[in-house]
Amino acid sequence: MTNTVKLMAFVVALLLLAGCSGQDERTSAQQPVNTAETTRDRNPGETGSDDNLAQLVLPPGFRIELYAENIENARSLCLTENGTLFVGTRSKGSVYALRDNDGDFHADEIYTLAEDLYMPNGVAFRNGTLYVAEVNRVWTMPDIESRLNDPPDPVVINDSFPSDRHHGWKFIRFGPDDMLYVPVGAPCNICLRDDDPRYASITRMKPDGSGFEVFAHGVRNTVGFDWHPRTDVLWFTDNGRDRLGDDMPPDELNRAPEKGLHFGYPFYHGGYISDPEFGERHNMGEFVPPAKNLGPHVAALGMRFYTGEMFPDEYRESIFIAEHGSWNRNVRIGYRVMRVMLDGNRVVSYQPFIEGWLQDGEAWGRPVDVEQMPDGSLLVSDDRKGCIYRVTYEGI
Repeated sequence: MTNTVKLMAFVVALLLLAGCSGQDERTSAQQPVNTAETTRDRNPGETGSDDNLAQLVLPPGFRIELYAENIENARSLCLTENGTLFVGTRSKGSVYALRDNDGDFHADEIYTLAEDLYMPNGVAFRNGTLYVAEVNRVWTMPDIESRLNDPPDPVVINDSFPSDRHHGWKFIRFGPDDMLYVPVGAPCNICLRDDDPRYASITRMKPDGSGFEVFAHGVRNTVGFDWHPRTDVLWFTDNGRDRLGDDMPPDELNRAPEKGLHFGYPFYHGGYISDPEFGERHNMGEFVPPAKNLGPHVAALGMRFYTGEMFPDEYRESIFIAEHGSWNRNVRIGYRVMRVMLDGNRVVSYQPFIEGWLQDGEAWGRPVDVEQMPDGSLLVSDDRKGCIYRVTYEGI
């Protein structure tokens, strides 16, 4: 290779990396599932106003376009019945509200509700009140939709959470039991903090912050969960530990039908991998195995059951998972939205739904969360690109 060619390759690499900001969360590894469905079998996303969308590949009949732009570090999503979309962030430290006033499925107004916060990743909504989770506290803004131009002062309902930055950002959501579920990640890659049972758990509390309890144990870091639309059982993603090589352990999709179950961390990973440091302390059979082992280190974050009527019937009750993607694996994977199909409680398929954020080993975008709109379309946030996409089905 000549020096001129080498120089050109170096410049191209710099251009690909330009504009990519924010700290990556996870390592990653080789994809263990069947991904035989290739680009030529699928539809490229139509460009809309962003040429990058042409690189996104979806199943035939589906279309992706921009719903909102210039939402720096857009992460967790929460849509109200009145159409307000709340957006949490991590590195930005802001909370946004978006409005589509003319009903054309493009956000017309963007409101900054709060700034300079401690990783306000989690947003939830109940009875007119916005709930926001920072690392160490959860607070509310009552009657927020009538005060988007003049947000009220936050009302703290629980400020007793640990303040560790490592896995400290939180995804929150109200369950069918009207409890607010709040995970507390492990404050490390791999460690045992038996002095505080809140670490590596999913907790829950009443809407006013009282009645706090640990619901699930042995959960290293979940940043997405939802309840099955027919059974009301909690399903959640979990990010596997790092530093065991490129190809293990897997990330996980778990099912928690009752309180008090333990999902293995830090003793076992993926239901079968004994941790080199902690595995000898317990037997594998003491823990609940994953409902599905996902790609190793794909950074599986936001997930939703699909209950809409826009997509074909076979998509009903599928799980959509946003895989944020690896950051220090030798060959990067993830950077996609996956679809999981169930037969009862059994996972029967785990296949790509949207791909293309990863191009030639470099990622121009990173999906974080998914949210369903009333018409059955799907919103996807992208914290690297700073935008929110809308996915629709127009038929084949």
